[in-house]
Amino acid sequence: MSTSTTSAHYFQISPESFQGPTATGTAPFLAETNPAPFSASGILVANSPIETAIPIVGNVNNTSIFTLMGNLSPYFPNPSGFGVDEIPLPPGAKISLVNMLSRHGSRYPTTNSSQFKLGATLANATSHGANFTGALNFLSKWSYNLGEEILVPLGRQELFDSGTLHYYQYAQLYNYSATLVARTTTQDRMLKSAEYWLAGFVGLDWPTNPLVKLEPIIEQPLFNNSLAGYFQCNTSNLEVSSGGANASIIWENIYLANATRRFNSMSKGFSWTVAQVYAAQGLCPYETVAFGYSVWCDLFTFQEWEGFEYSIDIQFSGGFMFQSPTGRAVGIGYVQEVLARLQGHLITTANTQDNITLDSMNSTFPLNQTLYFDFSHDTNIASILTAFGLTQFAQFLPPTGPPPNQQSIVSHMEPFGARLDIEIITAPHPVSASRTNSSNAYIDTTTGPETKYIHFLLNQRTIPLGASYPNCGNRTDGWCELNAFLTTASGLLETAQYAYSCNGAYPAVPYGGITNGAPQNSSP
Repeated sequence: MSTSTTSAHYFQISPESFQGPTATGTAPFLAETNPAPFSASGILVANSPIETAIPIVGNVNNTSIFTLMGNLSPYFPNPSGFGVDEIPLPPGAKISLVNMLSRHGSRYPTTNSSQFKLGATLANATSHGANFTGALNFLSKWSYNLGEEILVPLGRQELFDSGTLHYYQYAQLYNYSATLVARTTTQDRMLKSAEYWLAGFVGLDWPTNPLVKLEPIIEQPLFNNSLAGYFQCNTSNLEVSSGGANASIIWENIYLANATRRFNSMSKGFSWTVAQVYAAQGLCPYETVAFGYSVWCDLFTFQEWEGFEYSIDIQFSGGFMFQSPTGRAVGIGYVQEVLARLQGHLITTANTQDNITLDSMNSTFPLNQTLYFDFSHDTNIASILTAFGLTQFAQFLPPTGPPPNQQSIVSHMEPFGARLDIEIITAPHPVSASRTNSSNAYIDTTTGPETKYIHFLLNQRTIPLGASYPNCGNRTDGWCELNAFLTTASGLLETAQYAYSCNGAYPAVPYGGITNGAPQNSSP
């Protein structure tokens, strides 16, 4: 008998043998039972595999620069919230449905990124005699070693942790005897993100569970896909939608002027441009999530990291949100899918980028789940928030510097591993709009009908719907009565002007000329 045959059983992990007791306790439901929803600070600080405690010039408040990296920030809950406190559910209220939309985890730069190009430029410069001194003397031995687009190990952890968190939050809504369909796209980092997330929520054996199905929707041009809505929105990829990128360049030339002079003072035989210094700044988050540490991080002051965050805020505002003519259109397909789930109907009309082949079948677009899990991209989620009409984030961001009380901060909205949770809550009576605790939760505990509410949470923080939907009212809990929400949402498709926004011939307007996420002139 061969050695391989006799030793094979030493490495067997499935089916299990001699596994001991396997009884499982009651599933948690922290979203309902937590008397003190997640606050900005806590006692337990989880161990991190990456080095983020880097001394930064000008950082007098000991704020982590990794919370100032826009969509390149590793996941963290919004530290300041969106304008309301987190309040526990009132007595007797129950969460009946959750719709989660998650971004993928931390990744390598995209193909042909500015960081990749800078690496090639610096390699060519050093090979031709360029000399770097002072804080840049590491460049004599430095080389660009990042991959492209796929998840880094931290990204896998972020999604696994998110799945685990959502299990603690909502496990009692999970029906183990019913089919659970989750959706993602075919892109590698999207597929892997969903797989790691399901491992955190369901367990490592989810691929062998016949009731857990992951639906990867093709992410390519010419294929309808609400989780990558830009592919079927041609104008979103043209110059007419580049206002945010153009405005960000203006800001980059302002906030990086000193850094560019500083870099050039330490360089001989190589002249840095502002664009190259900006690419160098982007190497800090990318190298940190890939290798655990980056030498590029402390080359910039704290003020310059604040400037980096704002540059990305401008890019998103003008490229994917309310300052973009396609801001609503790119995200409206997913909004229509959420509304279809809430109203219990399939989608059979092709009026957005929704995949009608999939959305018209219960097997691929089920309507009977209490938990819906979808996975998408940062820019797509930003457009979905815009398509929902969350005008709290419509504030104009000047290219000359941040406005007072800035609301649209990308690191608070779209870090790696970001997640939007939409809860449907059923209360036995109308809930007081001014409640602060369980003792003043209801208007009247003896009369009043059962009432349903909708609750938006972005990165574990409530988005107050009343700030964007006047008919929701100014509520301390940020909720909205479901019927009032659906009344407003019924007009979102028309506001988005999908066909005209994505395929119409309209002129580009200067950054700031678009204010509502749709073309300045209505469709003809």
